[in-house]
Amino acid sequence: MPPRLTVAEVRPLMHAAMNAALAGGRAILEVRARGFDVQYKDDSSPLTEADLAAHEQIMKHLEGTGLPVLSEESAAAPFAERSGWDRFWLVDPLDGTKEFVKDNGEFTVNVALIEDGRPVLGVVQVPVHDSIYWGFTAAEGRWSFKAATNDDSTPEQLADSAQPLVIDRARSLEPPLKVVASRSHLNEDTVRFVDQLEATHGTAERVSRGSSLKLCLIAEGAAAIYPRIAPTMEWDTGAAHAVVEAAGGGVYRYDPELAATAYLSDDPAAAGARPLQYNKENLLNPFFVAC
Repeated sequence: MPPRLTVAEVRPLMHAAMNAALAGGRAILEVRARGFDVQYKDDSSPLTEADLAAHEQIMKHLEGTGLPVLSEESAAAPFAERSGWDRFWLVDPLDGTKEFVKDNGEFTVNVALIEDGRPVLGVVQVPVHDSIYWGFTAAEGRWSFKAATNDDSTPEQLADSAQPLVIDRARSLEPPLKVVASRSHLNEDTVRFVDQLEATHGTAERVSRGSSLKLCLIAEGAAAIYPRIAPTMEWDTGAAHAVVEAAGGGVYRYDPELAATAYLSDDPAAAGARPLQYNKENLLNPFFVAC
């Protein structure tokens, strides 16, 4: 189903998402500067004051849009309610809490707009690196960007200084093939997938990043493919998925029956790859490949 929003309709929503992500990033840096304690959720994942502070700021900026919000740091609405949402915000206030605790700077703020189960707008803000990615797909086309941020950045200023992101497929396939490999989730299935790629494309160069930055590497052409054969949640991927698609790439369900090289074909969907879907009853993503 093609996007229903026009560029004129997307613009105020994009500005709201960008302001929300920037405010969330500022809240995270304030907590980082003064120090913080780490708690743990029932699933043993870490939680800090920064997660909650960013969530609060993001909610303030999104509430004026009148759209429902599904955030990692709030109780998820029952599926019976969510299934009636044709458009909603999907938020991870601090993606990469482990990276935040390690203080390596590779954490992000993710704000996505989901329409009919598809991410049509996404903002990924990188507080420590003073950068922001955003992208959207509207009825008239698709656009993806990256810009440097500062303490006083506004959406209008960022748009003036933005670098367009357009994936050049031929260039991305030039050797050595750059493959994104998670530092924390390099399992046997991922190694096998990379081995298949190397059998066709030669020795691959492996690139590591934390959080949704791994997906953003695809959008900016710094890597060709990112196999994620490990668990993620919808809020981990929605915003960066929108950025990747708007730049001309895709994020597809991992299918062990498909050859790894099928994801690097002219049309992965024609080869049988299916895009990730959002607002499922179970918010756990299937394994996926971004390319």
